Amino acid sequence: MPDLKPYACDPAASRGRRFAQAPSTSRDAFQRDRDRIIHCSAFRRLRYKTQVFVAPDGDHFRVRLTHSLEVAQIARTLARALGLNEDLAEALALAHDLGHPPFGHSGEDALEEAMAPYGGFDHNAQTLRVVTKLEHRYPGFDGLNLCWETLEGLAKHNGPVTAPGWALAEVDAEHHLELGTWASLEAQVAALADDIAYDNHDLDDGLRAGLFTIEDACSVAFTADCWATVKARFPNVSARRRLVPELVREAIGRMVDDLLTETRARLAAAAPQSVNDVRAAGRSLVGFSPAMAAVSSQLKAFLRSRMYSHPLVSALRDPSQLVVTRLFAAYHADTALLPPEWAAAAPLAEPARARHIADFLAGMTDRYALRCYGEVIGPSPLPTDINI
Repeated sequence: MPDLKPYACDPAASRGRRFAQAPSTSRDAFQRDRDRIIHCSAFRRLRYKTQVFVAPDGDHFRVRLTHSLEVAQIARTLARALGLNEDLAEALALAHDLGHPPFGHSGEDALEEAMAPYGGFDHNAQTLRVVTKLEHRYPGFDGLNLCWETLEGLAKHNGPVTAPGWALAEVDAEHHLELGTWASLEAQVAALADDIAYDNHDLDDGLRAGLFTIEDACSVAFTADCWATVKARFPNVSARRRLVPELVREAIGRMVDDLLTETRARLAAAAPQSVNDVRAAGRSLVGFSPAMAAVSSQLKAFLRSRMYSHPLVSALRDPSQLVVTRLFAAYHADTALLPPEWAAAAPLAEPARARHIADFLAGMTDRYALRCYGEVIGPSPLPTDINI
């Protein structure tokens, strides 16, 4: 392992796992966490969970799994450049979307509404439920028994949590994740790697799908400048299908370089000498410069307007939400409709009963949700003439 900075997370100094286990002879604590995440059932299910397009016909569009792998690659690059623990950053990136329900943000909105009377639903907190309770891969305990630092990073990668919902509060009661402080630099890196990935890869998918043109994308000055650079670099290449990947690489490279420069300046100013100094810094020490933060906001605004709100994408939003809403109502009315193992474990009292059903629904892939809908309710409400 490369030499770690004093403010990096050291696996040898981990606060440990809830359930004691003998150390591995070949892997350190954070490497084991990464491997447990990769091998868990929830990670495999990301293959069939929506990123933007619902059950996309095209083989080259991103899904939650490919997105998570791309985030992990960026996170690992950033961690290496900053002298942080690459394995912890990678583990956090790989796990960050495990709690997402089917059908992307549409499915999450529907589940939030259904769960409103029962304490609500939050995909970040659901990720913690997955890795601490819902994975059943070990005979001695529920969950993956991850290190404290991994759980902390999943809970706080977007910053301190001052008012945790019920799901995160339950996890915190068992692990005391110090929710009011900032997370490790590895967690902060994973969060920004997520931004870099979806800012640029959603742009790539939108262009591939024909939802907008490169001229449309160049309405964002940053993208226009990157496109001009790419065309100047390859003046004899006219095929846009070859230039667009180079555009994405150029944009990611600029954002990574900016983040490294800004983060090094913040670290120099704050001068943390330990990971506890990072937690007590009172601000994120990983971030973009103000100019690049504005670029990220502009890219997100463009994607909201031209991709996420595109008629072809919007046409699937209401039907997708209907699938989740109706399945929740059906299972809530009669838990015998759940698969036998889930039906047998269904609590009788609320809110535990509703939360049990939400756990089941949140774990579904898009295609499994549609299959269950067909078995429990009837023909899918999703249109069959959408081709993205």
